[in-house]
Amino acid sequence: MVDLEKIRAAAERVARSEGLEIFDLEWKVGKERFLRVYLDRLPTEADPQGGKITHQDCEQVSKQLSVILDVEDLVPGPAYVLEVSSPGLDRKLLKPADYARFTGRLAKIWLNEPVENAKFYEGRLAGYAEGNVKLAVSDKEVAVPFAGIRKANLVVEI
Repeated sequence: MVDLEKIRAAAERVARSEGLEIFDLEWKVGKERFLRVYLDRLPTEADPQGGKITHQDCEQVSKQLSVILDVEDLVPGPAYVLEVSSPGLDRKLLKPADYARFTGRLAKIWLNEPVENAKFYEGRLAGYAEGNVKLAVSDKEVAVPFAGIRKANLVVEI
């Protein structure tokens, strides 16, 4: 049995040592057992949306984490694939801080229950306050309860 919290703790130790953080983890079992770790670079004053994750970042974390996972036997059983990557340009928005961090960026938000007769919105993030995600849609601002968001991600703009 895989304990994702123990894996997350190990991954966070490694990421912190590289000046990074863990954005998300995925464990999938199909034809192969697959552990995907998403890295993120924390925002700074100089870069309020956080810097880019490089191939070298992923390689460093992958090497270190692989050793820890094996030594501590955190993924017991048959072989598995470890992939370390960035959240991508169309990254998921998981925490309230993500909505504030990416203010001004285009996002898609799917809701569990309708807000103003809609269960889907696409618009510019306008921040987060008092449990609500603010989204500029067309010429108005919509406040969506964070607790009612089923799924959200940034939209790649070209």
